[in-house]
Amino acid sequence: MDQQIDVGSVVEAVSADLSFGAPLYVVESMCMRCEENGTTRFLLTLIPHFRKVLISAFECPHCGERNNEVQFAGEIQPRGCCYNLEVQAGDVKIFDRQVVKSESAIKIPELDFEIPPEAQRGSLSTVEGILARAIDELSALQEERRKVDPKTAEAIDQFLSKLRACAKAETSFTFVLDDLAGNSFIENPHAPSPDPSLTIKFYERTPEQQATLGYVADPSQARQSEGSLGAPSANTAHVPHGTIGATAGHRAIAQSNNTDISDNLFRYTAPEEVMTFPSTCGACMELCETRMFVTKIPYFQEVIVMASTCEGCGYRNSELKPGGAIPEKAKKITLSVRNITDLSRDVIKSDTAGVIIPELDLELVGGTLGGMVTTVEGLVTQIRESLARVHGFTFGDSLDEDKKNKWREFGARLTKLLSFEQPWTLILDDELANSFISPVTDDIKDDHQLTYEEYERSWDQNEELGLNDIDTSSADAAYESTETTTKLPPT
Repeated sequence: MDQQIDVGSVVEAVSADLSFGAPLYVVESMCMRCEENGTTRFLLTLIPHFRKVLISAFECPHCGERNNEVQFAGEIQPRGCCYNLEVQAGDVKIFDRQVVKSESAIKIPELDFEIPPEAQRGSLSTVEGILARAIDELSALQEERRKVDPKTAEAIDQFLSKLRACAKAETSFTFVLDDLAGNSFIENPHAPSPDPSLTIKFYERTPEQQATLGYVADPSQARQSEGSLGAPSANTAHVPHGTIGATAGHRAIAQSNNTDISDNLFRYTAPEEVMTFPSTCGACMELCETRMFVTKIPYFQEVIVMASTCEGCGYRNSELKPGGAIPEKAKKITLSVRNITDLSRDVIKSDTAGVIIPELDLELVGGTLGGMVTTVEGLVTQIRESLARVHGFTFGDSLDEDKKNKWREFGARLTKLLSFEQPWTLILDDELANSFISPVTDDIKDDHQLTYEEYERSWDQNEELGLNDIDTSSADAAYESTETTTKLPPT
């Protein structure tokens, strides 16, 4: 017989680091249908190469009510994610794709249809399974609805016919999975190659979205934070380079979670000035401290390095921001890796840069790994760990042997890049030209393994970056007016 325990023990188990199997917990809980007491079973498990999940199953012996849920017990990801799956009419295979859905929303824009997060809570299903469940839940009370409100019932019947057409692949539609926590996932059967039907976007959460996830700060603290940021002159500390030297700047930035930033950037130049100013923690919304300095990287451009540390929750974050104006053209950087020393080249990858390795047929769209300062070897390692974390959970009993062999073969080929068994090519394609690979020669023109190619951005690329809506005519007119006034001779 299962052991009855309290909810506190389950919470402690979720917080613990259980590398192996966790016991099954049984908690007495009320049935929402008959209001009698039933039992809820909790099982904390770690899906290999994915994340911790808490599986719960409720059963009522009085009325037979049953309910199953999957909740994510691990950490919330740094950014939210949005998956767009284009389903073409007649494509039945696409409905077999696995979908890991946390408490996120699912939308079908063509039908103006949205499944809110609370309607279908965390689940591991397929595209077909999620649509079938939505149809069943909408159809559940139709008979009663026809008696009470015939017009509403008729409208729902018409909508259900459209939704069933989508579920049978009789019409094309878009399946959108938007998750603020970043813990949802739609399978890419072509992985690690790009999926022509699937696009993924990562985005920064707004304060309102942070509050939705439970990171709610005291409103008075939020107002205090805004007030502090409104007067930076009184709270901003300047550390002159001549007084303390580069060591202080190195120590300030090295306190962040990413030491690669300080290790790599200080090879080029020491910061002239390190600024410290108050900011708001992106995790707990408490006041924290941000350090910033501006430096110039030879053959590249001016960059801004920022590092934030929160003493309240321990959250640390490092960012690399481009300085100066937005470049007029995009840039593609191609590195021919021919020897083991090329793996030590410094790499700056911005948020908008895509990564391509033609020898592996590997292409990562911009935003997949975020911005980072690393080396060629570090970038490949990040790619390997990211693919294992996102796609590795599919190595279950349901995966056929051919796909398993395909993944094993790709993993072996990716590992060979670091052991340098054969030459290969690394391409960074950046729409905003904010990425960089360091040369090994004093003059970048003498490095024949490294090529830079500039090209015009398309209208769609500018639209995605928000550049088509920028209007600087008023600023240009004001600047020209100021210049004209300055040039007028004194009377």
